[in-house]
Amino acid sequence: QVQLVESGGGLVQAGGSLRLVCAAAVSGGTLNRYTMAWFRQAPGKEREFVAAMFRYGGNSYYADSVKGRFTMSRENAKSTVYLQMDSLQPEDAAVYFCAAGSSALSAITLQRGYAYWGQGTQVTVSS
Repeated sequence: QVQLVESGGGLVQAGGSLRLVCAAAVSGGTLNRYTMAWFRQAPGKEREFVAAMFRYGGNSYYADSVKGRFTMSRENAKSTVYLQMDSLQPEDAAVYFCAAGSSALSAITLQRGYAYWGQGTQVTVSS
């Protein structure tokens, strides 16, 4: 069982930066056993994949739209995951969700690969 709480969202001007934080409470294990991901959902749009880090120190994966601007990291000892977002653009505005799961690599960008979700944190980017 994993409980996730996101924080760090807010209002930023285009070109600015934010760091999102996902604090996890893990029962019966450590965060290291879970693949962690960030998704986002803008008003009127489907929830979309942003970034993921495979479990047990595996690789990171990013959506093409954020590659080179966003960086995901994790501190398993602190059960915390981060999303550093730089060069933010208005199209990055959305509610950002943290997710945890045991998905196979083939499902790492899919919502169905994650069993646990946070409530989300709002990111607003002004132009």
